[in-house]
Amino acid sequence: QVQLVESGGGLVQAGGSLRLSCQVSRGISMINPMGWYRQAPGKQHEYLARITSGGTADYAASVAGRFTIFRDNGNNTIDLQMNSLKPEDTGMYFCNAVAGTRPRWNWGPGTQVTVSS
Repeated sequence: QVQLVESGGGLVQAGGSLRLSCQVSRGISMINPMGWYRQAPGKQHEYLARITSGGTADYAASVAGRFTIFRDNGNNTIDLQMNSLKPEDTGMYFCNAVAGTRPRWNWGPGTQVTVSS
């Protein structure tokens, strides 16, 4: 059973930045791709970004140009650098292995991001 532990969330003003991190309990060097999702209150999980082990990244239109995804295969971590945050970025953020844009594993606890206007 893979465990995912997200961290780095918090309260930030609009226009600010946060960097989220996800620790995966198993090796990820062969897991392609890994990604990030968010869940706004009352809504389903929304795909945000994914990255292959070779570093090729893809982003949803809602975050392209503002968010950057990183992976460290040696430490089994996936990070999400979030800049120019908007109130609509508020939600719980989760990492996961990705199939297309769908999650492959059970969700971790997530980390809360709140962006104030």
